[in-house]
Amino acid sequence: MTARVGDVLPPLEIEITRTLVVAGAIASRDYQDVHHDPELARRRGSPDVFMNILTTNGLVGRYVTDHFGAAAVLRKVAIRLGAPNYPGDTMVLTGRVDTAVGRTATVRIIGENGIGRHVTGTVTVTLPEAEASADGGPGAPFAPTAGDVV
Repeated sequence: MTARVGDVLPPLEIEITRTLVVAGAIASRDYQDVHHDPELARRRGSPDVFMNILTTNGLVGRYVTDHFGAAAVLRKVAIRLGAPNYPGDTMVLTGRVDTAVGRTATVRIIGENGIGRHVTGTVTVTLPEAEASADGGPGAPFAPTAGDVV
């Protein structure tokens, strides 16, 4: 996979469910009540529980690796939150390659939901080497032979 400046990543729609919000908070050990208790979230002025930044960060990373492949390495994720992600909404992630030098690219990310822009930011990613050639040339995976010590 290669990246060129201006390449556009296909949009990714993510349904914001109560389960996603709560599971993301638990998985990231964020036990603030606004991420799992609707009544306490309302007492604090929110209409419902809402997604935490760590869950958003993970979804942004997933969006980039879904596009570039599991072998892509995230080097830096820098995001800023805006409108909350509430259960019952859908967030649409979009991205565009801003810079590409060698195998490293920076992708500008935007995530929008029904009430506005939830997340903006950039992800710096190192792309995997080119697919292995049939002759074992550059980019070929290591394939041990009988004489190799592994």
